[in-house]
Amino acid sequence: MSGVRKEADLFLFGLMVGLCALWGSQGVVIKLAAQDIAPMLQAALRSGIAALLVACLLAWRRDWMEWVGSTWRAGLLAGVLFCMEFLLIAQGLQYTSASHMSVLLYTAPIFSALGLHLMLPNERLRWLQWLGVGICFIGIVVAFAWDIQWSTINRTVLLGDALGLLAGVAFGGTTVVVRGSRLSEGPVQLTLFYQLATAFVLLLVYAVLSGQIRPLQWSYLSVGSVLYQGVLVSFLSYLAWFWLLRRYLASHIGVFAFMTPMYGVLFGVWVLDEPLTANFIVGAVLVLAGIMLVGNHAWVLRQLKRY
Repeated sequence: MSGVRKEADLFLFGLMVGLCALWGSQGVVIKLAAQDIAPMLQAALRSGIAALLVACLLAWRRDWMEWVGSTWRAGLLAGVLFCMEFLLIAQGLQYTSASHMSVLLYTAPIFSALGLHLMLPNERLRWLQWLGVGICFIGIVVAFAWDIQWSTINRTVLLGDALGLLAGVAFGGTTVVVRGSRLSEGPVQLTLFYQLATAFVLLLVYAVLSGQIRPLQWSYLSVGSVLYQGVLVSFLSYLAWFWLLRRYLASHIGVFAFMTPMYGVLFGVWVLDEPLTANFIVGAVLVLAGIMLVGNHAWVLRQLKRY
């Protein structure tokens, strides 16, 4: 296939609307089924189902074996970080809302940009990106500041939000590992398999050892949640994302990806009736603005030059 990437078009917009809706709904789906199946077990099973489906793709392709020797170490590291991301999400959702988790998780581009800035010379941050980093962290502070009277802050929610932010760090770290290793050159299915298989094993072991196998009740809701996350989110949507990255300009895709946290907030309020504070709304807007500047600074500069 040609290395030339296309600019945004109606097909890209439509597909990204669907993908962002899937990604933004994850936290809500996990919380809806939490009465029947523990979030940690959901995370483990979804990874296992998706890993099995990706393994079938690899068996069909057979061109991945030559990459294993040079990628397995980085693949395991990426898998551990991927596991940490979902462990922190599952734990955090026990304390905070799905809408908070969605916004804080998608601070990941900030942390990946900072990591790549230190690792790769061609990934150095520009002034506009540093401005975006600053705006993002101001937004995080504002989102955390529910009340001037710190003694009245709900520390349980604060813990959940902190875990969501750490999940964003792990998410960003996964990107740094992939971009800074041979994984960036190998088959995307192999990279995805490393992450999913490692997460399945580690999360399942953690769920068993920590007693988070319970509650476990096989209902339409619990089975539907696991299949929704495993097949639609972890398998089909991730493969669709990689497919888009090979056909469209990354900066153009990145603009649309910022819809994801907004879907997370929308679904959390609509489905779970989660409350929203003015502080969090303002902070979330600042976080999204900062992320957009970091991920799409070149596009922003081009728009500014037009005026």
